[in-house]
Amino acid sequence: MCGIVGLFLKDSSLEPQLGELMAGMLEVMTGRGPDSAGFAVYGSGTPGFVKLTLRGSDLEGLADTLGVSGTQRDTHLVLSVPEAEEERVRGWLAANRPDLVVTGAGSRIELYKEVGLPADVSARFGLPGMSGTHGVGHTRMATESAVTTNGAHPFSTANDQCLVHNGSLSNHRSLRRMLEPEGINIATDNDSEVAAGYLSWKIQNGATLAEALEASLDDLDGFFTFVVGTEDGFAVLRDPISCKPAVMAETDQYVAFCSEYRGLAHLPGIEDARVWEPEPAHVYAWEHK
Repeated sequence: MCGIVGLFLKDSSLEPQLGELMAGMLEVMTGRGPDSAGFAVYGSGTPGFVKLTLRGSDLEGLADTLGVSGTQRDTHLVLSVPEAEEERVRGWLAANRPDLVVTGAGSRIELYKEVGLPADVSARFGLPGMSGTHGVGHTRMATESAVTTNGAHPFSTANDQCLVHNGSLSNHRSLRRMLEPEGINIATDNDSEVAAGYLSWKIQNGATLAEALEASLDDLDGFFTFVVGTEDGFAVLRDPISCKPAVMAETDQYVAFCSEYRGLAHLPGIEDARVWEPEPAHVYAWEHK
């Protein structure tokens, strides 16, 4: 099952409502994924600084210990680190707090995920109160693995890039063996993280996001629907068979994606939106210029 959502705002006046709108979409997708949920929001950034989203316990006082600023939301801590200090901070964390997981990094991305009902996860991290230009989210039903936070989406394998996925890849093990010697770190056994790593690898080697997604049609075996977030926008791709449900809506104010239309029904102006089912093997992408 699993449910995936994405919301890209064209109208800046809606940015204070991004989290509230995404939270509604995720809650409606509970029936497709009740065991865990996660989301990535692209909010404001500070020039010369990188955000590191950490997940774990005993986070109180960690930012002060590192000499940086931080905002804690439940089991996650977002550090604001000067770019020149990122290597030092990461090195200290690896040596002194190997129990912590860096879920996301970049100039604008904050990435949160946990076990629990989507509405509860959204509330724990304060998603309804978050603002931003765009975001992606996922509700998981762990049909082939244990219910763990490590298995929850989104997955991020490069700065300001993340992926949510509905489907299953049959060749993720061979892809992982190819990607890891190339410097792509895959931390979990989830095939979706391998897909994220594949796209990161293609982009690092000169491909645009659209070109990386198009290449995945030949290199990834299985069935999949991807929604990918980047610093400036997001993209959608379904495999050539497209057996997983998907629907999109576009107005002058936003572009939205959801596994089912009912997840879009509360969006403003949806009654006048252009609504369609994404075509198989076709890349859809939007970007803030």
